[in-house]
Amino acid sequence: MFLFSFYTRGMSFVDIAYLQKKDLKNGVLNYRRKKTGQLLYVRCEPCMQEIIKRYESATNSTYLLNIIKDNKNDARKQYLNALTLINRSLKSIGKLIGLDKPLSMYVARHSWASIAKAEGISLSVISEGMGHDSESTTQIYLASLDSSVIDKANQKIIKLV
Repeated sequence: MFLFSFYTRGMSFVDIAYLQKKDLKNGVLNYRRKKTGQLLYVRCEPCMQEIIKRYESATNSTYLLNIIKDNKNDARKQYLNALTLINRSLKSIGKLIGLDKPLSMYVARHSWASIAKAEGISLSVISEGMGHDSESTTQIYLASLDSSVIDKANQKIIKLV
């Protein structure tokens, strides 16, 4: 799920969980962000298709991935339970590999944005890719990433003194 989020331009887990089979047409995922209502289109790359095949829901399910079953009465509870379980697993993985900050599904979204910025991709493209309402939202989002880079640079400089 972490990789699927990253591959889909940092798609939030709530949007992943609620993807329906009808949202994948002609190799393109189209969905509305739960947070903003913005309609997004993401070309389904082979790496995404592999994950979809691995985690696809039963044939009688309307959902694309096996996160929410078709019992719509407790869809939110199923999504939240899955998110908790995945984040716990990611946190354990992060500890095992020695990360200094907890690994979570949200890190996939941050990673996509920070790598895009580091690669010189324009703010407008990053903003649109992430489904932000405005570039100012993206600027605020990326500002939190910038401070950690600056903090690391400062640590290196202090060690030189």
